[in-house]
Amino acid sequence: MAALSHHDRHSAVTEMPDDLRADVRLLGEILGQAIAEDGGPDLLADVERLRKAVIAARRRETTVDDVAALVAEWPLDRAVLIARAFTCYFHLANLAEEHYRIRILRQRDRDDVPVPESLPQAVRALRSDVGAAELDRLIGELEFRPVLTAHPTEARRRAVVTAIQRISGHLDLYNTPGRGAGEQQEAKRRLREEVDLLWRTAQLRSTKLDPLDEVRTAMAAFDETLFRAVPLIYRSLDGALEPGTGTRPPLARPYIRYGSWIGGDRDGNPNVTSKVTREALLIQNEHVLIALENAATRIGRTMTPAADRTPLSPALRAALSRAEGDFPDLVSEMATRSPSEPHRQWLLFVAGRIAATRRRDLDLAYRSPADLLTDLRLAQESLVAAGAVRQAYGELQHLIWQVETFGFHLAELEVRQHSQVHAAALAEIEAGGARSERTEEVLATIRSIAWIQERFGVTACSRYVVSFTRSADDILAVYALADHALGDRAPVLDVVPLFESGEDLDNSVRVLTGMIASEPVQKRLAANGRRVEVMLGYSDSAKELGPAAATMRLYDAQAALTKWAAENEIVLTLFHGRGGALGRGGGPANRAVLAQAPGSVNGRFKVTEQGEVIFARYGHMAIARRHIEQVTNAVLLASTSPVEQRTADSAAKFRELADQVATASERAYRGLTEAPGFPEWFALVSPLEEIGSLRLGSRPARRGLGAPKSLDDLRAIPWVFAWAQTRVNLPGWYGLGSGLAAVLDAGGQAELREAYKEWPLFASLLDNVEMSLAKTDRAIASRYLALGGRDDFFKQVMDEYDLTRRLVLEITGHSRLLESRRVLSRAVQLRDPYVDALSHLQLRALTALRTSGDLSDDERESLSTLLLLSVNGVAAGLQNTG
Repeated sequence: MAALSHHDRHSAVTEMPDDLRADVRLLGEILGQAIAEDGGPDLLADVERLRKAVIAARRRETTVDDVAALVAEWPLDRAVLIARAFTCYFHLANLAEEHYRIRILRQRDRDDVPVPESLPQAVRALRSDVGAAELDRLIGELEFRPVLTAHPTEARRRAVVTAIQRISGHLDLYNTPGRGAGEQQEAKRRLREEVDLLWRTAQLRSTKLDPLDEVRTAMAAFDETLFRAVPLIYRSLDGALEPGTGTRPPLARPYIRYGSWIGGDRDGNPNVTSKVTREALLIQNEHVLIALENAATRIGRTMTPAADRTPLSPALRAALSRAEGDFPDLVSEMATRSPSEPHRQWLLFVAGRIAATRRRDLDLAYRSPADLLTDLRLAQESLVAAGAVRQAYGELQHLIWQVETFGFHLAELEVRQHSQVHAAALAEIEAGGARSERTEEVLATIRSIAWIQERFGVTACSRYVVSFTRSADDILAVYALADHALGDRAPVLDVVPLFESGEDLDNSVRVLTGMIASEPVQKRLAANGRRVEVMLGYSDSAKELGPAAATMRLYDAQAALTKWAAENEIVLTLFHGRGGALGRGGGPANRAVLAQAPGSVNGRFKVTEQGEVIFARYGHMAIARRHIEQVTNAVLLASTSPVEQRTADSAAKFRELADQVATASERAYRGLTEAPGFPEWFALVSPLEEIGSLRLGSRPARRGLGAPKSLDDLRAIPWVFAWAQTRVNLPGWYGLGSGLAAVLDAGGQAELREAYKEWPLFASLLDNVEMSLAKTDRAIASRYLALGGRDDFFKQVMDEYDLTRRLVLEITGHSRLLESRRVLSRAVQLRDPYVDALSHLQLRALTALRTSGDLSDDERESLSTLLLLSVNGVAAGLQNTG
């Protein structure tokens, strides 16, 4: 499929690096061969016709109407195959770009100068700017808490993801320098085999995921990257802090703690039950114990220092003797295999105990991660005493870090439920009558938390997030329900308020003041060191207010909460509920951290990692390490007084201007989204209804049944997903143009440009809007918007797009979108024509489904298949969904 491998007349190809172009061409040619072998040369020729047509339309040699006419010629079954071809191409193009990113990361890491936004760069900057003592304090208090969530935004099937990962491995081998011709041929043969399998694999799920499927899917990221990446990140930090890492006690402490909502988030998802929550933790436990057992076994097998050169310490000798008395069969087996290698015996014995922990062999099992750490440190101290410091602080230290980070639970499972569910349950209980099934389930959930804590410890599951927190009573309801569920045996709970709407963000300080005055919260504060966690919802605030006003409202909430925490001697952690898409608070994570309100980070950053973002950031070891280092770099820098002061000065200087932008922006945004008939129009112009059939996740797309009567009925995820499919990306930019125009009309151009250069928050807002605009296609968007039969809405959206695009370029000083972000610009330009192809196929299906009233069942099914496959492909092409 050389035709799909590159488009030599497209402007992006001149910017494409040779290595990337070679991989795209190779994978495209292999895909083309697979298509021709399976569907015949005519199918490949039709794919090529569409490819050339969309490129010609981009060059304005033809029109989008000409492309639509071509797409209309094909029978539906042929259109489905063509949509599949372009979808597979995107999977391969994304893979080629990922490999290019990894090559660039490795090249940049070869110099003595630290890589920008890395841990070594942060340490060097902090040592220079704030001194060694402040650096030590920041490192000592550092926390990064990524929380994996199962919001339905990963459009790819797990079978497709694993096929892509296998192709990735073979592409690595193919590109490895120094391989012989035979090895090269075999790698290419395996590439052909796996790409052929990808082509033949169904792109759409035939069954809907259940919550435990989602748990198992997320475990792939842990198994393949996270478990191995974490100690390498700590090693990078340790090496930056002081030379000689691996030959001395580590200075880096384990600062990463993973969390998960997968199997714990029941807000709007009746499929997540108390039983599911228990099972989710058991699945996590199984995966982490297997990983720890394998690591201990591997290290034990290679720990072969002879006893005469590296003798046991008295403490370890005594421990080994006790083990021999308690578990003679296991220890004697180790001694028989390695009679003169006592450290090896001990570590293999440790591996055997981890295996027993997994099997629930209570006599041999470890009771807690602390017991395992005691045994590992016995070995480490013995090796140090014998002078084998490299063995003590090398791979063995990695295993210690892994136990400290993941424990026996892998990630803290967090529970989330809506405040109204708690209020209804409490009202039923206090009324004294019959209890509904939902109320019993709320109580059963609290009992499940207690069961998890009894088996795995409090750190395995203690956070309880309350959606739509409106008052302190919403927090106290959880403690009251825990008392009803178990009385004195209630679990330890850290109840986390989630503020989502603009009004709730404004009232957050009042709610928290009432919360900490209550008896159950005061008891918890006394026990946990006065720690409070507050979650801020980016998705719903952006859906309600628009991107500009939501950005400012969230910033104000951060500033107010930071001030409140200082006044009340609270150790505050802000939990950022950000999505992957720009309309849900997405965007580069490190820039987002640096744009936070002064003092709000303070060495701690907690954030959701949602849907497709999990595999985009954690699907490959090098990219996972880079992402975590970038975030950590930003957390450290944002927590220093010089950066906080610069941010505070910029905020004070440009605050009035930002308020003017936000006010006018919100007015324009609400003027559209709250207009009569807008929800119905939105449902007509987008594949909103059909997205529910895509079986993306276990959670329903909306809070009620039927077409949305207001946007309140619709979750933020499908709202953003559907707009991305229409190529409008409205949630990411709408209203900002009107906001900027209000300031420009008052003569504020110079001040806006100054704010863009000096204030990280304003720069981040404009840069994210610019990215969203770059992924918008006006010509194709117009075809979608025309389906709704409302010329007024059509004109309103297009006028605001034109205004926003023009003014963003004017303020940033760019001549074209993404002018200063060459890599991202190239990626967008590379994909645009092929996304166009899928959009035209989707438009054909959507138009027929919306306007043809006499479709047969077979026609409707074929059109739905085409539409859903194109939805899947556009998501792969745009690389974000919701």
